[in-house]
Amino acid sequence: MSTHSYTRLWTHLIWETLSREPMLDKRAAANASSYLTDYSKQRGIYMKINYFNADHPHALIDLPTNICIEELIKLFKGSSSHWINQQKMLKGHFAWGRGYGAFSVSHSDVEKVAKYIANQEEHHRKRTYAEEFGLFVKRYGLEWRDEENR
Repeated sequence: MSTHSYTRLWTHLIWETLSREPMLDKRAAANASSYLTDYSKQRGIYMKINYFNADHPHALIDLPTNICIEELIKLFKGSSSHWINQQKMLKGHFAWGRGYGAFSVSHSDVEKVAKYIANQEEHHRKRTYAEEFGLFVKRYGLEWRDEENR
């Protein structure tokens, strides 16, 4: 039996549009979500689910052994913003803001987090993106820094 590298690193990713502007209408958000799903498959990245809100997406991925989170985020943000602009889905230029959130997910909580991501539309009727992200930062014991998004 030979030795192989195995990992199971479930990660909940969240990032935002430039200046947290609600740039993606429902059609653009759905198309961007489909694009990111296809892009992930092409890159060999297992994405259980993603959901694009008007001002931020969520994605639940199993981080592969050959890529770090920073590189993965650059790939996701770079390729999706390029694709959104190339498709001319919006008036003007689309861009993601700086930074991201990457939160570890226990294997036993994967279905719970997937359900949370699937229910984003309902969830954001009660809470803004900034409130939601602040709660993630607090829940994970991090210090909140609401810096300029550029």
